[in-house]
Amino acid sequence: MSEITYGFKKTLSLPVEEADKAVRKELKKEGFGILTEIDVRATLKEKLDVDFRPYKILGACNPPLAHQALTSETDIGLLLPCNVVVYEGPEEGTSVVAVLDPKVQLGVTGRDDIDHLAEEVRARMERALAAL
Repeated sequence: MSEITYGFKKTLSLPVEEADKAVRKELKKEGFGILTEIDVRATLKEKLDVDFRPYKILGACNPPLAHQALTSETDIGLLLPCNVVVYEGPEEGTSVVAVLDPKVQLGVTGRDDIDHLAEEVRARMERALAAL
C-alpha cells in the first residue's frame, strides 16, 4: 500500500473486474456498503465520445459511523460517502484501488471532536486494502 497526499492506494495483479469484486467484498467485511457507483469510462464515452481506461468511483458508507458523523454535524453529509476508486493499472492485467483518506476528508471541518470517526474509518479502509 502506498500513500498519496489525499489518500492511499494499492496496485493489484488482477484485472479491474476482479479487483472491483474483491474490494467490494473486503469493504463489506469492514461494515461498508456501496451507496453510489459511477462508471467513469461509460460516462465519458456517452457524454464526450472519448475512450478512457476502465475506472469506477464507488461511494462507500458504514451506516453506524455515518450516523455518528451526521449526529455530530448535520452538514457533514457534504463529505459523505467515502470515495474508493478502482481502475485499470499501468500494466496489462493489473488494477489500482485507491481510497480518499477520511482524515483529510473530515479534516476540512476543523472539528477535533470527530477525529476519532475519521481514524476509525481510515483503519477500516486500510484493513480492506491490505486484505486485497
